[in-house]
Amino acid sequence: MAKFELKLPKMGESVAEATITNWLKEVGDEIEADEPVLEIATDKVDSEVPSEVDGKLIEKFFNVDDVVKVGEVIAIIETDAEATQEESQSQPESDASNEEVSAATEKAAAFLDEAKSATKSQDFSEAKRFYSPLVKNIAKAEGVTLQELESIEGTGLEGRVTKDDMLSYVENRASGKTSPSVTDKTQPEPAPTPSKPIAPKTPVNVNAEDEIIEMSRMGKMISHHMVQSVQTSAHVQSFIEADVTKIWNWRKKNKAAFEKREGEKLTFTPIFMEAVAKAIKDFPMINISVDGDRVIKRKHINLGMAAALSDGNLIVPVIKDADQLNLLGMAKKVNDLANRARIGKLKPDDTQGGTYTVTNVGTFGSIMGTPIINQPQVAILALGAIRKVPAVIETPDGDFIGIRYKMFLSHSYDHRVVNGALGGQFVQRVAQYLESFDENKEI
Repeated sequence: MAKFELKLPKMGESVAEATITNWLKEVGDEIEADEPVLEIATDKVDSEVPSEVDGKLIEKFFNVDDVVKVGEVIAIIETDAEATQEESQSQPESDASNEEVSAATEKAAAFLDEAKSATKSQDFSEAKRFYSPLVKNIAKAEGVTLQELESIEGTGLEGRVTKDDMLSYVENRASGKTSPSVTDKTQPEPAPTPSKPIAPKTPVNVNAEDEIIEMSRMGKMISHHMVQSVQTSAHVQSFIEADVTKIWNWRKKNKAAFEKREGEKLTFTPIFMEAVAKAIKDFPMINISVDGDRVIKRKHINLGMAAALSDGNLIVPVIKDADQLNLLGMAKKVNDLANRARIGKLKPDDTQGGTYTVTNVGTFGSIMGTPIINQPQVAILALGAIRKVPAVIETPDGDFIGIRYKMFLSHSYDHRVVNGALGGQFVQRVAQYLESFDENKEI
């Protein structure tokens, strides 16, 4: 018999950890290769961790709601394969490693049990950012108040407070290295910093007939992400109307043949994405991020494509190197990401690395919108609904009134680094690419 270590796989360059949300297999269960063993969640997407081998699950090192770092051993699977000589030679070191893991696991489990059995009088429902259940349990067990918790600087993804941050804070507080607890009335309460104003809570009256619905985990993360973006970036908008009659006619002429040949629908989205990618190549300073006083100019053009989910939440899969795709390649990629987003089969890496985002508010009939920037990007484009409207058409023989298909493009950008000229010129260039679309283009 051989033992296989199931580790948390790498899930994108910016994902360092994940939260276990559900174990699909229990100790003693038989597992086939590629069969999901557990479900995990990152700040971007939920996913499954499959087994790489056939065997039996004999040990689990983490519980539901535990935060696991990429590369950590999650479980041990016993296989029928014989251990190799190399494995046998390294057995003492492996045993020592397993003993250390087991000791660490027992210590973590004991601490978690203590945290769960501690008082639950502390209420974190008013928290302004997302905290994992394990972090909340540690805070409850150690008597960390909500205001203290909000003041802890997180080292996790997007500043999230991790288990290590909590344990470090508790250790420093015990040694007197942190500021006095806000519950200590003999100490003056620190004033909020100007960069993070604390808004007063508005009282909410709940009537007997009202229904109380708990916000989902993803909903809480989106809420935190949007508030953080508004507090970080100075949002400014530019609007322009584009005549997309040529695109409308071209799609109408080609969509049936495309679906018959490719087995999938031809939508407007890949055409819009192609125009955005071209415009970014013309104005590369839209494709940047801000890091303190530094501006990071991105080499790759990775377009985020905001997609609404059936539960009302939003997810943003990313088209990597969008400028290198032709229209057919773009259509294939858009359909693949959209379909997998709808059925919840996106991988963590599918939502990572975006440098610019496009959202289609016209899907639900809106003619324009003022979208919030997807941090750490500096701009986002909203596509309005395509409308059939009367318009003035200029010709060499004079002007006349005709029926045209038009849409509004709404460009939100970070005025800290993108001025009105750049923001306006960029969205104007997108409109120019759409209006000059080749009606004889083949796909």
